[in-house]
Amino acid sequence: MADLVQQAIDDEVRFIDLQFTDIMGTTKSVTIPVSGLEEVLEMGAWFDGSSIQGFMRIQESDMFLMPDQSTYRVMPWTAPERRRARLICDLKRPDGESFLGDPRAILRRAMAYAEEMGYKYNCGPELEFFLFKKTNDDEPLTPIPHDIGGYFDFSPKDEAQSIRADIVVALQEMGLIVEASHHEVATGQHEIDFKYADALTAADNAMTFKYTVKAIAAKYGVFATFMPKPIFGINGSGMHVHQSLIDATTGENVFFDASDPYKLSATAYSFIAGQLAHAKGLAAIVAPTVNSYKRLTPGYEAPVYICWAQINRSALIRIPRYSPGREQSTRAELRFPDPSCNPYMAFATMLRAGVDGIEQGLQASEPVNEDVFHFSDDDLIERGIYQLPGTLGDAVEALENDPLLLDALGEHIAPWYIDAKRAEWDEYRIRVSQWELDRYLLSL
Repeated sequence: MADLVQQAIDDEVRFIDLQFTDIMGTTKSVTIPVSGLEEVLEMGAWFDGSSIQGFMRIQESDMFLMPDQSTYRVMPWTAPERRRARLICDLKRPDGESFLGDPRAILRRAMAYAEEMGYKYNCGPELEFFLFKKTNDDEPLTPIPHDIGGYFDFSPKDEAQSIRADIVVALQEMGLIVEASHHEVATGQHEIDFKYADALTAADNAMTFKYTVKAIAAKYGVFATFMPKPIFGINGSGMHVHQSLIDATTGENVFFDASDPYKLSATAYSFIAGQLAHAKGLAAIVAPTVNSYKRLTPGYEAPVYICWAQINRSALIRIPRYSPGREQSTRAELRFPDPSCNPYMAFATMLRAGVDGIEQGLQASEPVNEDVFHFSDDDLIERGIYQLPGTLGDAVEALENDPLLLDALGEHIAPWYIDAKRAEWDEYRIRVSQWELDRYLLSL
């Protein structure tokens, strides 16, 4: 504790942001002057949990934030005279027990469940995002792409390249190990990849990534969004997640088997089968918005069909090709999550779904290496390939009927989350859109 206080002094930090994530996946923060850091590290910081949507009722609102000292980072974009650092916190009840509505605690519980079986869970999320030009304050907010580049396009004079470079530098200073950055398929769309980690660290990194991207974009006078499908007719933004299970004792990747054609072990196949079996319910968590299902449509490299493959990017789960000498990199890439999700809840339910496949000894179906989008209905029926839910409403219904995922979310989060998502769907469903006016107003 004393070392961290001294570190903050050496870093000339003036304020500390005590951060946590609410159930909807939004970063929240309580800011204290650095003079209060020592006390908070020892005792935590009290706050009113009833003020956070989905947390506590008004009559039981007292909660406190307990900082995870390993997450201390200086925010490099803050002004020197008001330099701030962040600490990610766990949410505690007054008796010191973990709060069941804390998404971070939900992920810890899922990881502990897997560790009892001898597994550690690693994740490498890839979050895509758009950069849009800002409109005047008196004009409607419009998604105008910041550039006209395409997939892997590069120009030293392109301001988007400069923005990405500054984001990478900021991420590195925030402790993320950046592996690559590039322009994505759609105009104004980008991707910056960072190194995989254990699931909790990966979720912390995903949240750090999102607000760092937004902060640096704002310094350039543009805005960044992780909305899954901001523009009709072009690719949306996904959050593909590379996953592997590690033997908790030996540190070896239990997904690898040299004798298998795909270099996958029986454990890996069962893990894949478990995620496919729970895919419909998972959709409500990993693709959690009305807009998510505008992305999950044929023709834009986003998966729609519940199957797995190696060379087919229309599949729900893709197995990256094996490289000799890189056995530890054997992994399964889940392709239907998007960056609007709460990564703690997403990784927790993804893990429990995969582990359920292992516990039940489920067998994965045959891989589908053809483009599923070109299959006829008869082809899909013959091969037993089903579709993801087509709307948020359908996904919430599937989640309600999946006891394992409800248990993974826990007795506090599951009912509140379902009610909130059902209300979101109903609010959208009854709204009259511009498309309806254009199509029907004069013709009917």
